[in-house]
Amino acid sequence: MFFLKLCGEVMGGIILERLALFGGEPVRTEPLPTVNNKSGRNIGDEELKLLKEVVESGSLFRHSGKMVSKFEEEFAEFLGVKHAVTSTSGTAALHIATGAIGLGPGMEVITSPITDMGTIIPILGQNAIPVFADLNPDTYTLDPEDVRKRITDKTKAIIAVHLFGLMCDMDALREIAEEKGIYLIEDSAQAYLAEYKGRLSGTIGDLGCFSLQQSKHMFTGDGGITVTNDEELARRAKLFMDKGWDRKATGPRTYVMIGFNYRMTELQGAVALAQLKKVRWVVERRRNVAESLTKKIEDIEGIKPPEVPKGYKHSYWLYPIKIDSSKFKASTEDFVEALRAEGIPASAGYIGLPLYMASVFTEKRGYGGTGCPWICPHYGREIIYKRGLCPQTEEILSQLITLPCNEYFTEKDVEDITLAIRKIAEYYKRT
Repeated sequence: MFFLKLCGEVMGGIILERLALFGGEPVRTEPLPTVNNKSGRNIGDEELKLLKEVVESGSLFRHSGKMVSKFEEEFAEFLGVKHAVTSTSGTAALHIATGAIGLGPGMEVITSPITDMGTIIPILGQNAIPVFADLNPDTYTLDPEDVRKRITDKTKAIIAVHLFGLMCDMDALREIAEEKGIYLIEDSAQAYLAEYKGRLSGTIGDLGCFSLQQSKHMFTGDGGITVTNDEELARRAKLFMDKGWDRKATGPRTYVMIGFNYRMTELQGAVALAQLKKVRWVVERRRNVAESLTKKIEDIEGIKPPEVPKGYKHSYWLYPIKIDSSKFKASTEDFVEALRAEGIPASAGYIGLPLYMASVFTEKRGYGGTGCPWICPHYGREIIYKRGLCPQTEEILSQLITLPCNEYFTEKDVEDITLAIRKIAEYYKRT
């Protein structure tokens, strides 16, 4: 019995290894490589070389330097699109897209309730209304039929969020957008080089938007990119990024539309240029890591690895798993707490609650306490954000656990993650 107290517990006649949460030996004591520092980020001499060029030139401003313009050209070529417009963040990239399509007061945009607030700020920033559609319970992406149900005569666009690196059903969303005469914008912040039926993320919608934030597949600390094949949208996107200033006009400064100062600096452009050469390797490494992990855990009862439908390629910004609570004597939060104790970083429910349950929406906390944009003479209908608005989304978040997926994970790292999941699943298994 003394040995069992040290090494395990007896449940139903079976000796189970004691969880680290309850005093057992953790699976791992050394931190996994992380996107938060050099341990899990491919950055170094290539970036330093280009940064040195910028500093020595003395030109840190995009319109007097060459790095940002060169990056825009190379990124567009990389994706096979005609135009790329850089900016200060992924949020800014999406705001540029909403500005380019002419989104404004009284208009609605349908999007995902599981995403970063950066997807929604560009809608509110144009005094427009976010409308949340439910998600596919297997892929965590927009359910096209629910999107269709939520379209009104006020709908201006759909923002398709390719969550965790898996693309939405783009044929169905494209069909809806064309049928209704509305724009389709891709939020590809988490989905560099993800594929849908042979087409790259960001290249199927009217506009595609990417983030260069620290945690993304390629990064400059913060930064964004908006891409399009449409000449007029590209022209408006460039103006919106640069305060609406038509720099080609002669004479007095010509401001032709409302825009913002979302200009990327030459320092960011230099890092982005170097990172562009590395992103394909990053995505391929993450795919290898994720596929290895999936093979090792797919037989564990009650654990559902990420589903990748036929014709799709996942890029694994994170590695999501779902827990079947009927199989375990523990909540999702309990499972995550146990994983962390074993030395494996994990989060329960990703953002915790659907965005429509955040107080800014439920209480309609608009600009200056006015309730704008919801209380607006251009709008004229009531929209209610509350629990139950997207039931499949709420079920997803109650079961979802996110794990890191990093290009520098070794096979030993994958084995440790697997061992921790198995250990906890066995311990909490209903008998």
